Amino acid sequence: MQLLLVYFIFYIFLFLVFLICTNVFGFQHLKNDLLRQFDSQVSDLVDHLLEESSSLERSSVPAAFSPPMSDRERAKLGELFEVDHIRTIYHMFIALLILFILSTLVVDFIDEGRLVLDFDLLVYAFGQFPLVVCTWMCMFLSVFLVPYTLFHLWAQSQSGSYGHPRVSSLLLGSAFLTYQVLGLGLLPAYVVVTNSLPPASCFIIIIEQVRLMMKAHSFVRENVPKVLSWAKDKTSPGPAVPQVSQYLYFLFAPTLIYRDKYPRNPVTRWSYVASNFLQVLGCLCYAYYVFVRLCIPQFRSISLQFLDLRAMVLCVFNSILPGVLVLLLAFFAFLHCWLNAFAEMLRFADRMFYKDWWNSTSFANYYRTWNVVVHDWLYYYVYRDFLLRFRLAAMLFVFTISAAVHEYILAVCFGFFYPVLFCLFMCFGMMFNFILHDRRKGPIWNVIMWTALFLGQGVIICLYSQEWYAQRYCPLKEPSFLEMVTPRSWSCQTGLRTD
Repeated sequence: MQLLLVYFIFYIFLFLVFLICTNVFGFQHLKNDLLRQFDSQVSDLVDHLLEESSSLERSSVPAAFSPPMSDRERAKLGELFEVDHIRTIYHMFIALLILFILSTLVVDFIDEGRLVLDFDLLVYAFGQFPLVVCTWMCMFLSVFLVPYTLFHLWAQSQSGSYGHPRVSSLLLGSAFLTYQVLGLGLLPAYVVVTNSLPPASCFIIIIEQVRLMMKAHSFVRENVPKVLSWAKDKTSPGPAVPQVSQYLYFLFAPTLIYRDKYPRNPVTRWSYVASNFLQVLGCLCYAYYVFVRLCIPQFRSISLQFLDLRAMVLCVFNSILPGVLVLLLAFFAFLHCWLNAFAEMLRFADRMFYKDWWNSTSFANYYRTWNVVVHDWLYYYVYRDFLLRFRLAAMLFVFTISAAVHEYILAVCFGFFYPVLFCLFMCFGMMFNFILHDRRKGPIWNVIMWTALFLGQGVIICLYSQEWYAQRYCPLKEPSFLEMVTPRSWSCQTGLRTD
């Protein structure tokens, strides 16, 4: 109820800004037109989505973002899994999952004298799920209504017939930035922190928060130049404002780059959708057994002893296997299964969510191919928009933004600040980006890339797991700011623990 009240007050404020704009700048008839448009277009939204042609041309999409359909229409793993030898690797991972399950059942039977079939870790990780759903609905509805409404008002103000286009640009632009910072930035994080949501529930809200912020920025960024070009040339009676159905499709589409039209497939294969969602559930099960069998026993025992250099080195190397498994599971579950499921439901034909990053011989290529969806957004709206003339500064800025966002997600979701990932990004990531550059070819560089990736995952799992248990073994009743930003695992000793 507190969440709903905060959102309600915030959106009442935005609605009052909307009313002031319509009255001050003479937009009264625009307000009526806009409300009528929302009513008419939402009522037949499904028709708009289903009637779009499957043979839409991609002339408006830059070549760097959208190569020919033959190169981008299918997911890379989908092609590889058609090869029997590659599909055998997939079967090996399934066999490993079966062994994890059997080992857990056997150990529980020996310890308890009976089969223990529970998923207490998953139940804990996804706790308070109704609040998660409520928060997501509020975020999504706000992104659906607020950016589109503000942009529509701004586009009409640029016609010049109402006067004060610069003042309206300043007022509506400030309202949009305020919404991005408060409505999508602070409020979801406030909900997560004040309700002490468990990690998986936090990840759902915070990752959706970042995704929706990026989509709202892309929508405004791609359409503002069109309106400014129209205001300069006046080639049509009014500015070309995207339809509500186009914007809504973009919010669900597995891309962060707004386009009025996307390539579409003729039909939806619902069996393929179901198969991908089932594989996501399988990956969650897999991750559960990885943590239960490989992580929790190790770090519970480590947390009961003093950590010297030897123990730290062993911790890192023992964490490599679960770290790599978690990395591969996250990649397969989200970038392959989840995005392909939504693409299939929406008949979205561009399935290049990643490339063959596993063949990378340089970290520069790995960063470009691991997550193409986010890479495209960073390239268009950070690298190209602001710092294209200064390539070194652009690369540093992109690395900093990416590292800061990743660390923000982990800090909010884990409930503590421990910038391991940020330091790995900014120090070793930047260093390897220069050392292992695109001119490095040959199998040996691919081996080096994988070795560095394995070690990085071991460091991440080891240090974050240690800090997680230290936060619980050595709680501080009234911590100062310095104590809040200082890792607890540095000072948490066996004799000081409360249990």
